[in-house]
Amino acid sequence: MLPIVYTNITAAEVFVAVCLAWQIPETIAMAWKWLNDSQTANVVQDRGSLAVLLWLQWIGLALNFALAGLLPGAAMLWPRTALFVAGLACIVLGVGLRWYAIWTLGHYFRPVVAVSAGQPVVERGPYRLIRHPAYSGTFLTMLGLGLALTNWASLAALMACVFIGHMYRVKVEEAALVRALGQPYADYMRRTKRFIPGVF
Repeated sequence: MLPIVYTNITAAEVFVAVCLAWQIPETIAMAWKWLNDSQTANVVQDRGSLAVLLWLQWIGLALNFALAGLLPGAAMLWPRTALFVAGLACIVLGVGLRWYAIWTLGHYFRPVVAVSAGQPVVERGPYRLIRHPAYSGTFLTMLGLGLALTNWASLAALMACVFIGHMYRVKVEEAALVRALGQPYADYMRRTKRFIPGVF
C-alpha cells in the first residue's frame, strides 16, 4: 500500500508545504550564521561531525521516500489519514522545539561544534530538562516525516540514519564542552538526559 502523499494530490501538497516551511527557514538561518559568525573567538572542535550528521540525515531521507514506494508491503495498517496528520503534527512540533532551543542558546549556537571563550553552561528553557533539545526537535521532525509516509521500513531506515549521525555528533560535542567548560558541564551531564527528560 503506497503512502497517501503518493496517491492523493491534496495530501502531497500539504506535505510539501509543511516540509518547505521547515526547510526554507532552516537553510536561510544556517547560511546566515555561516556568513556572519566570526570563528576567531571560538575553538572549533567539530571532527567532521556536521558532515557525518548531514550525510546520514540526507541518506535517511532518501531511504525514507524510496522504501515507502518500493516496499508497500511494509505499510502501516493503522488509520492512514490519522497517521499522516500525526506525522505532520510531529514535524511542526519538532521544528518548534528546535527553534526554541536555538533561540535559547542565542549567539552560542553554531552549525559546527565550537566553544566560545567564556561560554557558560546554558541551563534555561529546554536545557533545564535535556542537554540537546535542538537534536530532540530534529528527531521529532524526522519521526513525523516517517509517520506521514506510513511505512515501517522507511521509518526505520530514516530513524536509524538520523540516530547514528546524532550519536556521533553528540559524542564530539559533549567531549568538546567538557574540555572547555570543565566540571560545571560534567555536573550538568550527570543531572540531565540527552534527548528525552528522565529517559535517555
